[in-house]
Amino acid sequence: MEELVLKVDKLNAWYKTRGTIFNRGENRRQILHDISFEIRRGEIAGLVGESGCGKSTLGKAILSMVKDTEGEVLHFSENPQMIFQDPYGSLNPSKTVGWILEEPLRIRGELKNSLRDELVIDMLRRAGLDESYLDRYPSELSGGQRQRVCIAQALMLKPSLIIADEPVSALDVTIQSQIIRLLLELNRELGIAFIFISHDLKIVYQICDRVMVMSGGRIIEEGSDEEVYFHPKCEYTKKLLRAAGCDQKENRN
Repeated sequence: MEELVLKVDKLNAWYKTRGTIFNRGENRRQILHDISFEIRRGEIAGLVGESGCGKSTLGKAILSMVKDTEGEVLHFSENPQMIFQDPYGSLNPSKTVGWILEEPLRIRGELKNSLRDELVIDMLRRAGLDESYLDRYPSELSGGQRQRVCIAQALMLKPSLIIADEPVSALDVTIQSQIIRLLLELNRELGIAFIFISHDLKIVYQICDRVMVMSGGRIIEEGSDEEVYFHPKCEYTKKLLRAAGCDQKENRN
């Protein structure tokens, strides 16, 4: 059995909400309820559910991007990263691709300039772009190219875990398939584990080893892809599968 890269134990999270005319103080609204699961090296775990169920909040809470939490999040590897949904808003528009990719290394003070340049080019190529993109700005890139830059940036610190939050939902269908193939290649070649957050059950159905179904801030069903898609236990899961038309296993290759 592969080694653990992440363990989440009884994780709860709250957001502060503004008071009403009758209650002017701040209120806390619980978003996550007793979330527990593990991720192992090289695994692709899907996290699915309708909009507003807490998927993105869970991804952010795992990386300490949500302040008001309780429970345990244990990382057994260094440098977990996140790829966000919107490639248009994820990149600094005033900086070149080369500068953007070097930023994580500059922040950590890692590597000499020559080694840094070599790593930037290597990760850019792994993401499917060549070094001619280094001097370009985000505004000069297509949506798919921007998402490839975001993926290259996530690779810079050589993570064992990447949380991909709806990474293809803002892209057209042709580009979606290209990005999905890229993520699968990175998983196979580098052994990176992924938490793949999506509302699109067909995509999760295609690429994930294990599936977690969320509703109302809770994981209500969890199992292998075969178990969840062919033998779902919860009515909510069955409803999602029917709505997505997931009635047969798709080719992963």
